[in-house]
Amino acid sequence: QVQLLESGGGLVQAGGSLRLSCAASGRIFSINAMGWYRQAPEKERELVATITSGGATNYADSVKGRFTISRDNAKNTVSLQMTSLKPEDTAVYFCNADRVRQNSALVYSNVWGKGTLVTVSS
Repeated sequence: QVQLLESGGGLVQAGGSLRLSCAASGRIFSINAMGWYRQAPEKERELVATITSGGATNYADSVKGRFTISRDNAKNTVSLQMTSLKPEDTAVYFCNADRVRQNSALVYSNVWGKGTLVTVSS
């Protein structure tokens, strides 16, 4: 099994910063894309940011200019640096890994972590 473990969630005041980290474990040859999604109460899960193994990034409009995603391909980790946090950012943040390749014949898609809670107070 390939597993993802998130860390770094917590309580922060509006305008503050927080850094989330995610580590993939298991037999892994490569991961095509890693990213972060979030789900607020009574809301649908939404994309926050993704990054490919080559470094191409994609951000939701609501976080552009405030959040920065990065990854370490050698360590199979991805991080999300969040700044200028708003109460609207409060949600459970989930780590995602797409196309996790174990060998030429075995690839996992859309592996999810269990989530980490981020609460931004006003």
